Order: sequence, then C-alpha cells, then structure tokens
Amino acid sequence: MNPLTPSDLLSHEEYEAQRATFRRETIALKKRRRIEVGPLVTLVFENRQTLLFQVQEMIRAERIFEPSKIQDELDVYNALLPRTGELSATVMIEITAQERIKEILDSFQRFDRPNTLALTVKEQAVFADFEAGHSKEDKISAVHFVRFMVPPAFVNVLGEDESHAGIRITHENYKAEANVPPAMREEWLKDLRA
Repeated sequence: MNPLTPSDLLSHEEYEAQRATFRRETIALKKRRRIEVGPLVTLVFENRQTLLFQVQEMIRAERIFEPSKIQDELDVYNALLPRTGELSATVMIEITAQERIKEILDSFQRFDRPNTLALTVKEQAVFADFEAGHSKEDKISAVHFVRFMVPPAFVNVLGEDESHAGIRITHENYKAEANVPPAMREEWLKDLRA
C-alpha cells in the first residue's frame, strides 16, 4: 500500500466538516476488519483508510499544525501499513476487570513469541511477526502490532469460497480460535491483491 502523505490529509476545517461521515465510514470498515479470538483478544486488520482516520483523529485531538509534526504522525502510522504480500493488525488484550489487569497481562507473558498467533486456511498457517518493544522479561503490553507475510499459495486457497479461514492463538495460558467471516476474508483479499 502506498504510504500516507500530507496530501492525503484534510485540513482541520475540512476534517471537522466531514468528520461525521468519515468516522461513520471508518467504523463500518473497521467492523469488517475486527475479530475477537476468544474472550480476551481482538485483532483489527489495518489498511490505508483505518490508519488515515487515526492520523486525522490524532492531529485533531492534539491540535497539530506544524508540518514536521504532521509528518512525524504520518511516519508513525505508515510503519503500520501492510506491505506487498502482507496483512497487518493491531492486537489488543482486552481486560474489563480493572482489579485483574496485572494478573491477566502477566499470564500473557511470551504471547509475542513465534508460532503463537496464526492465520489459517485449510491446512496452511501463517504466523504473526510481532513488532518489538511491547514486552520485557517481566511485563507485556496490552496492545501489539503484528504483520503476517502471506505467501501466494495461501492467497490462492483463501480466494476459494469453500475454504475455511480462521485465526488461532496457541499460548500456554490462552488458546482460542475464531472463524473468519466472509466480509473479513474479502478485506484480506483486497489487501493482499492490492
């Protein structure tokens, strides 16, 4: 996907005027790109529109006007764009019980290791590559960013209507699977064929 540039952004005034529509469209898009895997983990698969919305919202909330600071925001979010042959996602460990946050997060230690999070189609699996810096030996973040390098053979099978696609988490303290709905599968194919 092409990186986001300043020319992709609306001015503050334009964004305020169009924000309700832009927000509604992005929420509908994110609904097709969001999936719960078990009771605690949610993935949102990112693309240009989801990330453009986040940049616009950040610029709006922080009242950023300086071109160099706007470019800094673009650089941060461009790093999350999937590259050719990739899917990228934000992974959230969602804990609603405030008193259990530390306990539950501690149980997710080593979640960001290879072979923990996979996209599956028929007998094939593609494992997540976790962005570094979201965990330490004794602490793990509730939010991670991952990339999946998807080989052409996986894409071909994914494109077959009868093939079963899923997401699987295999961790010592958390095992879960989710079936990928047709709308999400279409979004993946759009990203992978772009």
